[in-house]
Parts: sequence; C-alpha cells; structure tokens
Amino acid sequence: MRAAVVTFPGSNCDRDLAVAFEAAGFEVHRVWHRDTSLPDGLDVIGLPGGFSFGDYLRCGAIAANAPICREVKAFAERGGHVLGICNGFQVLLETGLLPGALMRNANLHFVCKPVGLRVENNQSPYTSGYDAGAEITIPIAHHDGNYQADAETIARLDGDGRVAFRYIDNPNGSASDIAGIFSANRRVLGMMPHPERAIDPMHGGTDGLAMFTALTEMLADA
Repeated sequence: MRAAVVTFPGSNCDRDLAVAFEAAGFEVHRVWHRDTSLPDGLDVIGLPGGFSFGDYLRCGAIAANAPICREVKAFAERGGHVLGICNGFQVLLETGLLPGALMRNANLHFVCKPVGLRVENNQSPYTSGYDAGAEITIPIAHHDGNYQADAETIARLDGDGRVAFRYIDNPNGSASDIAGIFSANRRVLGMMPHPERAIDPMHGGTDGLAMFTALTEMLADA
C-alpha cells in the first residue's frame, strides 16, 4: 500500500504522520505543497497537523489553494482516501471536501492534552478497528478546533452516520461535541485529535494505531 503525506510551510506533524503510516505497513511518499502532481498508485493521502502558512487569513485557507491541493481534491473526488488531521482537517474544510468550519476555541486558549473520544461510527476504513461506542484517548493540540456548522448540516451528519468521533468532555466548544467527520462516502476523514501521536507505548498510549492498521487491512482486502 502506498501513502502520500503533504508538507506545507508550517506543517509540524508531517513526519509523525509518515511514521504512523509506515508503522501500519504503508510505503510513504513525501509531497511538497508546490508539487503539481501526486505519485502514481496512491491508496491514501495524509494532510498533517501544524500551522500551514502561519495560520494567516483563516487556518488552512492558503494551504487549500496550494497547487497540490487541486490534485488532492481530484483524488478524493475520484473516490480516493484522504485523512486530514488538525490543520489537515482545516484544509479539508477550506477545500470543500468536508462541510462546516473550525473556529477559535470557545475558551480562546490553545489546548494541548490527551482527551477522551467516543467512536460514533465504526463502519469506515478508518474506524473499523474500534468497537462502536468505544472510548479512546487521543492527544489534541489546537487553538482553532471548535467545529461549527448550521443546524441542518449537523442533523445531516448525524443522520447519515458521518460523525466519526465525539469528545467525551468537549475541550473547545465544538457543536454536538464533534471531533471528526466523514465525507458522504466515508473515504475522507477530518479530525482535530492526533491519532499519529498515539501509536507507540512511549507516547503514553496506543489508541491511535488501530486507525492506521484498519486502513491497511481494508485496502489489502480490497
């Protein structure tokens, strides 16, 4: 299986994400934001956390207009798998691949700590390694992680099973405690918590590893 990890100026979790994919058995290719094409034969693209372009304008807004993001969007629209974490989630929203917006945390502070998540839907390539309703611990590190959308969008996400994870103790004010959402075909996942920082016992926990291994197994079966 082949994965690509995109790096933008200001990314700081790109290596972490590459390591997580490699730990799950992926051959990882590093891609720069100015690239105009993707490697051949990709199975998944990872958009990492960080502060792309210094969070100038809106978080993820400039990155979403980088040359490579045209290719990422086309890849997703062809049915490819895309995982956006933290700043990567912000980029996915700015590209329109996922609905809603990520606002300043309700307490107006940067929050960095492990948090509890509940797995809302395990019927996806990313979450099939968890039991539905399972409670896991994954780190967060963000200043603009407050997920918001209009009531109709929230209801549609709930009704269509597109909420991937919810916070158990909401750290940022996100509507309906949402921590991560899927695209309609569940092949695009955006989430604020960092599963790539929870894949090794030295991290203090390994609850994130199942996400990457589940994706490997699904692609291998396919």
